Amino acid sequence: MAEKTVTVRNHDGIHCRPSSAIMNAAMEFPGTEFTVETDKGEAGLSSILSLLSLGLQRGDEVTVIATGGDEQNACENIAELFAFEFDFPPQ
Repeated sequence: MAEKTVTVRNHDGIHCRPSSAIMNAAMEFPGTEFTVETDKGEAGLSSILSLLSLGLQRGDEVTVIATGGDEQNACENIAELFAFEFDFPPQ
């Protein structure tokens, strides 16, 4: 199991476009399961609706947990996406 905590930096939080990018990246790691934990709850990355239901906003802390497969690399990659600013130009 690997885990990493990051802060959401995207101006509008994790909405549909960032969620889609995160889900697509998670699918690049077959055999690895991801869980996202926040003070708002917990969600698996098996469903985009599950991720959107957390209502993540800029400044929220997110812990990404990866198990199986290349878990350390997978965890780092997915955590970086939560800290990425998708909305351009940055506000």
